[in-house]
Amino acid sequence: MTTLSAPVTGRIAAETQEAAVAPRSYLQEVRERFLRKKLGLAALAMLVALALASAVGPLLVGYDPNVGVASQRLLPIGTTGHWLGTDEQGRDMLARLLYGGRLSLVTGIAPVLVATVIGLAIGATAGYLGGLVGALMMRTMDMFYAFPAVLLAIAVAASLGPGSRNSILAIAIVFIPPISRVAEAATRKVVFLEYIEAARLSGASVPKIVATQVLPNIFNPIFVYASGLVGLSIVIASGLSFLGLGARPPTPEWGFILNSMRGAIYIQPWVAALPGLFIFATSMSCNLLSDALRDALDIKDA
Repeated sequence: MTTLSAPVTGRIAAETQEAAVAPRSYLQEVRERFLRKKLGLAALAMLVALALASAVGPLLVGYDPNVGVASQRLLPIGTTGHWLGTDEQGRDMLARLLYGGRLSLVTGIAPVLVATVIGLAIGATAGYLGGLVGALMMRTMDMFYAFPAVLLAIAVAASLGPGSRNSILAIAIVFIPPISRVAEAATRKVVFLEYIEAARLSGASVPKIVATQVLPNIFNPIFVYASGLVGLSIVIASGLSFLGLGARPPTPEWGFILNSMRGAIYIQPWVAALPGLFIFATSMSCNLLSDALRDALDIKDA
C-alpha cells in the first residue's frame, strides 16, 4: 500500500478545499469592494437618511412650511419648538428644509436620469455607426458641450420660464452632451470585439445589437459618470431657484430658501446658512458615493 508524503497530502487537501469554495460573482466582488469604502458608506448613509427625513419628516414636524407667525420671525437655532429656528416670515426652518429636500432631490436625480437615457442612446449609436453619421451626431453634441454648463442651464431655463419642470428639462439638456461623449468613447472600445462581430454576422439589426450587446458592456462607466453628476445637478438646480428660474414661491426649495434668507445673514447667520449647508452636504455625499462606486466597479484594479 502506497503512503503519500505529508507535503503531497497537504497540497491535495488545499486543492480540494479551494475547489470546494464557489467562485464569487461580479456583484459579490463589487459589494465587498464597496463595503471597504468607509467614506462611500458614510455618504450612502447620509443620503438615505436625508431621503427618509424628506419623505416622512415633514409629517412629524407639525408645521406648515408655508405658514409663519410674524411674532416669531428669525428665531435662533435651538429655540424650543423650532429646533432650527425660523425664517424671515416666522416659518419653521426644519419643516421648510425637509419639504425642500423632496424637490431638491428630485431636481437632482430626475435630470440625470433623463440625460442618461438620451445621452446613452445618442452616444452608443454614434459610436457603433461611426463614419459621417456618427461624426454629425457628436459634432451636434459638441455645439452644446462648448457652452459652460451653468450658463447654458440659465439660458435654457430663462427661455422656458420659471418652474421645477423647466428647471429639470434645462439641466437635462446640459447633461446630455457630456454623457453622450462618454458613451460614444466607451462604445468605440467594444464595437470591434468578437461578440459584436458575431452579432453582426448573425443578421441582428443595429438597434438590437446596440441594446443587447453594446449597452450592457458600457454600463459601468456611464453609471459611474452619471452618479457623479447628481451632486452637480443639485447645485445647478439650487442656483436656478436662487436666481428665480427654478421652483416658484412659496414652494420650499433649498436654493429659493437660501435666496429668501439673504437679508437675515447679519441677524441670524447660522439660520441663513442652513440651506447652503444642506446643499453642500448633499452634493459632497453624492460625489463621495460616486467615487466609491467607481472604485468598487473597477474590479481589474483589485
